[in-house]
Amino acid sequence: MWIPRRIEAVLRRRVETRPVVVLTGARQTGKTSLVRRLFPDHAFVTLDYPAEADEAEREPESFLRRHPPPLIVDEVQYAPGLIRFIKIAVDSNRGEAGQFILTGSQPLRLLSGGLSALAGRASITELEPLSYAEARSAVPGLTPEAFLVRGGFPELHADPRLDARDFYRSYAATYLERDLRQLLRVSDVRDHARFLRAVALRTSQLLNRADLARDIGISGSTVSSWLSVLEATHQALLLEPWFSNRTRSLVKRPKIYMRDSGLAAFLCGIHTLEDLHATPLAGPLWETLVCAELRRAQANERGSWDLAFYRDRTCEADFLLHRGGRFQLGDAKWTERPGRRGAGQLRKVAHRLGEERILGRTIFCRTPTSFPLPGGARAVSLADLPELAAWN
Repeated sequence: MWIPRRIEAVLRRRVETRPVVVLTGARQTGKTSLVRRLFPDHAFVTLDYPAEADEAEREPESFLRRHPPPLIVDEVQYAPGLIRFIKIAVDSNRGEAGQFILTGSQPLRLLSGGLSALAGRASITELEPLSYAEARSAVPGLTPEAFLVRGGFPELHADPRLDARDFYRSYAATYLERDLRQLLRVSDVRDHARFLRAVALRTSQLLNRADLARDIGISGSTVSSWLSVLEATHQALLLEPWFSNRTRSLVKRPKIYMRDSGLAAFLCGIHTLEDLHATPLAGPLWETLVCAELRRAQANERGSWDLAFYRDRTCEADFLLHRGGRFQLGDAKWTERPGRRGAGQLRKVAHRLGEERILGRTIFCRTPTSFPLPGGARAVSLADLPELAAWN
């Protein structure tokens, strides 16, 4: 079953205007299926096959003669030496768009392998897991809570019979055994499995590297190294605080989020809706889901707002979208009916930033229907969240 992706139009435009398009994203987000479906006239080769990867790395000129453009190269990170020769091929016919579409799930290796050589030639696009709206197009009765637990990986919604727990168990094992061993040369996978779970348990919280290091029994430098790989492989996100030089009391540490709520829930031992409603982690996991939906809305709708959070000694906003001195403020609340007090923190932040600069205050909650709140804020359902990408 094919699930339409809202980023399809963005990807088509980029292939129509740029000689090289790089599509990155976590494993199992549907990169290969998407580009093969959208661009059937492109030849296709995957470097998952060792023989193809070996020729692409050792004999790139011969490889490109055998596979001329327009060409999709899947998992290009397995032959970083090929990228320099793709640059040469593109430069020989710079005016032609859509010559190469490259996919990869390990951008750290792509960058170290010379992706910077394609500067000015390549457009880099990230494919996130499914949004709630995309998943609901495949499973019309899907509730926000069920989506939170099941997560956004397309395979889980294309075939609802799949057991999500088995999927995530296999996903985590593949990530630990394949990606980490290649990127970090991790000798003790057990330590990193504990690290991955510790990050999931801290999702939507301020990052404290010292606490992470102490809880797992590793050095601070190792924590920083492992976090960088979690970010680079699209498993986690560090959300930076917004601050100005005039406001010295603002928190400077980032917040850490798992990028997929389903994977986060699995790593936290939450496998059913009953588990979700019983755990004190429901609020942080809901905030994790809202963060992912905001990122996806911005990417899919070509939004141009920067995402951050706000926190000082007396008030905070989970999300602050900013552009050109204007702000949209948002909080994630694990409730169906937020009241006046629920928007109080946003009102305080708006006062700090200047009411004239605030375009909206939003509570992202589990309400089935969005509605206005007293004082000018608005309660917004997960289904209505993509409309925020239309802010201009």
